[in-house]
Amino acid sequence: MDREPISSRSLAAAITKSASKQTYYTIRFFADRERVADAYRSYGYFRWVDDLLDANLGTQSEKLAFINRQQSLLDACYRGEMPEDVCTEEWMLVDMVRNDTEENSGLQAYLRNMMGVMDFDARRRGRLITQAELVEYSRMLATAVTEALFYFIGHEDPKPCPEVRYLAVTAAHITHMLRDTFEDTASGYYNIPREVLEMQGITADDLQSQAYWQWVKKRVQLARRYFDLGKACIANVKNPRRRLAGYAYTARFEWVLNAIERDNYNLRPDYSQRKSLQAGLWMVWSVLSFLVTSLWKKAGDPALAVQTLRVDKQ
Repeated sequence: MDREPISSRSLAAAITKSASKQTYYTIRFFADRERVADAYRSYGYFRWVDDLLDANLGTQSEKLAFINRQQSLLDACYRGEMPEDVCTEEWMLVDMVRNDTEENSGLQAYLRNMMGVMDFDARRRGRLITQAELVEYSRMLATAVTEALFYFIGHEDPKPCPEVRYLAVTAAHITHMLRDTFEDTASGYYNIPREVLEMQGITADDLQSQAYWQWVKKRVQLARRYFDLGKACIANVKNPRRRLAGYAYTARFEWVLNAIERDNYNLRPDYSQRKSLQAGLWMVWSVLSFLVTSLWKKAGDPALAVQTLRVDKQ
């Protein structure tokens, strides 16, 4: 099939800028120059997929057929097959795989794990999920985002902290699900495990109950521990662009944790204030503080070995 009039790069950059200006400018200023186009494609493609799955259009079977098509397209591209009847948005995926010349690359890890995240979201709508499913969900998301960060920013530098490098994104995902609880629940996505609901005798809609409040508190505390371990890992990243991008990523979610704690672990229906000027200034200050602290710690303790930190089980 002939390429659509608009290039996948232009489309991906437009989708990214419209959906997340922070992501757009992070890619523009921090990604390795030769990988900027694919970085936009990586975000733009899955933003498109996620929006289609979340839309209140189409049946469940149609959405499952859609995500199955995307998985098949990904597999075919990595087998070196030329796909047919590819739409404009799908060219973003095709072009990414075409440009991936590394065996078992970070890009492939990103694509396969993020596709797993999309598939799980498509299948979980309207049903309760188990604790094991929740852990696997966060694992796939954390692996995808972390591998993308290392692939697109400072890709020639080694990956740090094998044991804990995924924890900052795991903490961000925990925070993200808490932030979107009201919206997700209304749409049929339940982020609290079935076991907790059964043990406490509540439903997924009992967002203001004491039992739900206790679960939120535990999730916030877990996210805090994971952020602490994850930022210790980021502090040992050699590439300054990768380190700064990592700090900026964590700061946007730590602001939400701060808001939840200020509300005594009572979730809000909306956290739009995270986009305010005041929140933005706090995030800038937080990133700069992380940078100064990490430099000071390195100077005072060059033998820091975050690899030995024990990781809490979820």
